[in-house]
Amino acid sequence: MEILFKILVVLHFVGLASLLGGFLVQMSTKPRGINNAMLHGVLTQVVTGIAIVGIISADLLEDETVDNSKIGVKLLIALFVLGAVLLGRRKPADEQQPYWAAAGALTLVNVIVAVFV
Repeated sequence: MEILFKILVVLHFVGLASLLGGFLVQMSTKPRGINNAMLHGVLTQVVTGIAIVGIISADLLEDETVDNSKIGVKLLIALFVLGAVLLGRRKPADEQQPYWAAAGALTLVNVIVAVFV
């Protein structure tokens, strides 16, 4: 189970890289908007995050515990990012900037929560 856990953690980081990379690449474009990298990144983050917490919560790994408060906050933020990405994709390109900005800012907040809380 440990190898599956590590694979999921790597995929979780890949999702973060895709989401943040997609956000950052849009900084130099006009109009700024949601791209496929952001969509695939946030979906990867949510799915792998839930799987990682499930493995730890099921006591399938030794010496690993879950801080449910932290995970709840991170999941809520991730769902808001997912909502911003999905809603932004439904808008015309010139109206996506607020959704793009919200997705990027909330992603950075989620990283801060992961590291400092």
